[in-house]
Amino acid sequence: MVQGSFKRQVEVGRVVLINNGADASKLAVIVDIVDHKRALIDGPTTGVVRQPLAYARMTLTNLVVKGLPRSAGQAVLKKYLEKSQVIAQWEKSAWAQKLKQREVRANLTDFDRFKIQKLKNKRAFALGSTVAKAKKSA
Repeated sequence: MVQGSFKRQVEVGRVVLINNGADASKLAVIVDIVDHKRALIDGPTTGVVRQPLAYARMTLTNLVVKGLPRSAGQAVLKKYLEKSQVIAQWEKSAWAQKLKQREVRANLTDFDRFKIQKLKNKRAFALGSTVAKAKKSA
């Protein structure tokens, strides 16, 4: 297979992140390729039902479930996911951490944002005063 400049190929077993719709921000696995615009995905551990999904609505990740047979059922897919520990790898990735942080920030209240602002001001003041003392003594 020619790799070229693309690092992530559409293949059976490729883990994808769904971009929009009811299952947005959920992981799924490509189980079969329908045509040049859609793939059959399934996510038994993440709550994504088996469905054909357009490539435009998903983002390919670096994670691949190795050895997954085409059109594998939910039980087989679940076994392969547990064996390869893909979900744990995803949770450790910087991408997942960034998405989690973005979700936490989106759910902050006004008072939480105010407290963060005050803490940042305290930190900046402490840093500034320490730098000023260091400059004065040097």
